[in-house]
Amino acid sequence: MEVIGRLFIWAVLAACCGAQLNSTVAEGRSRCTASLGGANLGETHKALILQLNADENCTWTIERPENRSIRIIFSHVQLDPDGRCESENIKVFDGSSTNGPLLGKVCSKNDFVPVFESSSNSLTFQIVTGLTSVQRSVFIFYYFFSSDTSIPNCGGYLDTLEGSFTSPNYPQPHPELAYCVWHIQVEKGYKIKLNFKEVFLEMDEYCRFDFIALYDGPSTTSGLLEQLCGRGQPTFESSSNSMTVVLSTDYANSYRGFSASYTSIYIDDVNTTSLSCASDKMRVIISKSYLQSLNYNENNLQLNDPTCRPSVSNVVEFSIPLHECGTVKKIEDHTISYTNIITFTESPISAVITRQKHLQIVVTCEMEYNSTVEILYITEDDIIQNQSVLGKYNTSMALYESNSFENQIEESPYYVDLNQTLYVQVSLHTSDPGLVLFLDTCRASPTSDFASPTYDLINGGCSQDETCQVYPLLGHYGRFQFNAFKFLRHLSSVYLKCKILICDTSDETSRCNQGCVSRRKRDVSSYKWKTDSVIGPIRLKRDRSASGNSGFLPQTHAAETPNQPLSHLHLFSFMVLALNVMVVAAATVKHFVNRRMDHRYQKLQVY
Repeated sequence: MEVIGRLFIWAVLAACCGAQLNSTVAEGRSRCTASLGGANLGETHKALILQLNADENCTWTIERPENRSIRIIFSHVQLDPDGRCESENIKVFDGSSTNGPLLGKVCSKNDFVPVFESSSNSLTFQIVTGLTSVQRSVFIFYYFFSSDTSIPNCGGYLDTLEGSFTSPNYPQPHPELAYCVWHIQVEKGYKIKLNFKEVFLEMDEYCRFDFIALYDGPSTTSGLLEQLCGRGQPTFESSSNSMTVVLSTDYANSYRGFSASYTSIYIDDVNTTSLSCASDKMRVIISKSYLQSLNYNENNLQLNDPTCRPSVSNVVEFSIPLHECGTVKKIEDHTISYTNIITFTESPISAVITRQKHLQIVVTCEMEYNSTVEILYITEDDIIQNQSVLGKYNTSMALYESNSFENQIEESPYYVDLNQTLYVQVSLHTSDPGLVLFLDTCRASPTSDFASPTYDLINGGCSQDETCQVYPLLGHYGRFQFNAFKFLRHLSSVYLKCKILICDTSDETSRCNQGCVSRRKRDVSSYKWKTDSVIGPIRLKRDRSASGNSGFLPQTHAAETPNQPLSHLHLFSFMVLALNVMVVAAATVKHFVNRRMDHRYQKLQVY
């Protein structure tokens, strides 16, 4: 038994040492060559040019005892072009070690200039390279900055069809340590043409020091069009209706900067005119070549309200609100229509004669049942042109945290407790204040196709559930609350589907103003428009653990699992292992004793 005890102790010590060894290897794999070497960096700003070897693992920490953040810019990254991002990368962490939150990862295939900012006065970055022997080089520039200090005219949002902007202080030298971002976004259906009248920045083959970065989209990770420096007058075009421009400067060699302007180019081909209708406006596009064929100038076009002016690019665009600019609203039976007229106002030499056709473009959007019908016809004396397309009202349904309906819940699926109060809002997205939204029917189902079984929460505007409370009419919003439940013999998922009625506020006899009525009375009431809105799934919290790896479990839980203390399963496994060791040891001792009884052995002297 003494031998068994010793074997058990050896097993425990071996297990503990193995765990400690594994821990040491996991934490101590960072290995840097003498030529590189990890380091602590404490200067207020610094540029690093790193020539990297294969199989490197180096870590740097930037830290100063002051209340400022750190901005780090990787303006030139040359890693193994065939290397996988998992095995060759640069990781940036928010804090004084690699245990801090990961701000981002840089790989050879990144299509942007990586820039990261810390939340405090420390930042750590780690570079890991693969085994392939290729030329690797990274240029890194960092500096401390205060978010409370801003540079005038450094970045902004530009949302008109055309405009211009310059670097700060232009045409004087640009400021040092500047990072400016301009977001350009124009109307959908357009792309952006950006023209630099002048670029005058520090010259460098790789534009590592002072540079302009152009992105084909709404952010600095949308896809790099080009990284500019030196001198020039280049022109660029976006592929969509948004573009992002970045100016980054270091601490030396400041020059004039840049001056730029942009225009919008309508993407679709328009021979004459086109019309589209949304929930809040009508949009009319008129071809410039069409106006020129009639000897018209876009400056002489006007709506019913002449103060509402068009936007002019390669086309002429009227964006007409449904309740402004002289738009006329008409209600007939189940239809709501909006009409405006575009006319040409000429300045004739004589008020008696004209040699031009009288142009009149009548635009109408008809909202009927579950679709939007656009009608546009043009009269050129006795010439009439008709067009029609389809669209829909923009409605949505969402869950909120409380009955104030301020904080919308973005989580999907949304996990709730049984009998928890849920707050639901259905919204109509339109600029017409003369419309009201009414919740006619809201139905729950355990499946998204709303096959049987279903359960009515609201029917005919009346609450059908004892916990359901329907809020009074509130313009473009329909609201109700109910307590969470589950369907018997089904997965604890609930989908909601509401039938929405849209009425005109001036019609006191409309279905919306009648509120809760029985099915028999509902049939004689009128409404102007209807649609359906769906939300889901809503799930009970106890089903979160049962979902396994179905994808509904938040990723943070999976990431936290390896760092949890020794679990019951691990403890049980260790006890079983120890028991096996004891059993094997007992069998060995028994075998040894039996052999000793059958044979005589001379006890060896151990020196």
